[in-house]
Amino acid sequence: MTTERAERLIESFKTKFDAMPDVLVRAPGRVNLIGEHTDYNDGFVFPVAIDRDIMVASRRREDLTVRLYSLDYDQSVEFALGDIKYDDDKKWSNYPRGVAHFLQESEYSISGLDAVITGNVPIGAGLSSSAAMEVAMAVAFERACGLNIDPVEMALLCQKAENNFVGVNCGIMDQFISRLGKKDHALLLDCRTLEYELVPLNLENIKIVVCNTGKKRGLVDSEYNKRRAECERGVKILEKFLPGISALRDIEIDDIRKYSSHIPEITEKRCLYVVKENIRVLESVSAIKEHDLLKFGELMNESHIGLRDEYEVSCPELDAMVEIAWGIDGVIGSRMTGAGFGGCTVSIVVEDCLQELIDKVNEEYPKRTGLQPEIYICTAEDGAGIIEI
Repeated sequence: MTTERAERLIESFKTKFDAMPDVLVRAPGRVNLIGEHTDYNDGFVFPVAIDRDIMVASRRREDLTVRLYSLDYDQSVEFALGDIKYDDDKKWSNYPRGVAHFLQESEYSISGLDAVITGNVPIGAGLSSSAAMEVAMAVAFERACGLNIDPVEMALLCQKAENNFVGVNCGIMDQFISRLGKKDHALLLDCRTLEYELVPLNLENIKIVVCNTGKKRGLVDSEYNKRRAECERGVKILEKFLPGISALRDIEIDDIRKYSSHIPEITEKRCLYVVKENIRVLESVSAIKEHDLLKFGELMNESHIGLRDEYEVSCPELDAMVEIAWGIDGVIGSRMTGAGFGGCTVSIVVEDCLQELIDKVNEEYPKRTGLQPEIYICTAEDGAGIIEI
């Protein structure tokens, strides 16, 4: 499949620009196995890079013009590196624009580029197609211009492009895993220090299954801001009693319970979820290292319950998808993944039971929700890199 897509991309580049590309780049989407809404609380996350990606065929130009063609949207754009503006019309182009802007702001000398872009990361499903595009374009500029950008620095630069150019206030996880993921590994990331550890998954005869609910994530932006505000409110209240704390990362469950009379009920629920989720992430990593998949699955299930009942970012569609999975013996664990209010679930499934899960989801989920699901069987893949032409 990758070879077919690469060949199609090269042919499209030759048609569009009457030349062969210098390089083909891929950058993967991601699914977070556990550790939701912990990133902006200086916590821990545990994502994998998946076998769905953004691919870019590119060729260096000798001037300062960038010409882009999206194979999937069948749209072309052109801009000058000295005059990069937000494009209200072709919004997909703002991710490459933002990357080019912040490469230059970071004093990297870049030239113009011709590029054709395609992807098979579902858009709007919470699998980070935007981060994959940013990272793919950053690697394309790096390769074309003979740069040598530290991978962590590149992830931060791409995050800055999304935060400050595109205008989406995401954490660092998506760009980090897209750049630094490793095949058959998950990545434990400390979102405060950016220290990370690649953890072998050892998932023999086990599959990572992502189920797309088909529910558009309409409430995410406003509700995300509310959750973030409640977390900050909790820290502000507790720092009166616990001088020196700066985020929920610094707080224990007992701290919240000890001072609960000072914390509004809704704030307490939000804070309890985040503190518990950070613990679950670290326990999950230990479980994986000890080959205790049953424990890992229990922690995934607990995470979903916390997201549903304490953080309240699930929805009937996500709950239905998870409950169907929970009803199958070979599903080790299942939870919503991403910001919530729609998007996807992630399940760890014994390979022999995969077809049963697919059949049950396709049969029961539409009856419960009226929506058609999409199911992606994923593997943990390497982060961004070059595809040999």
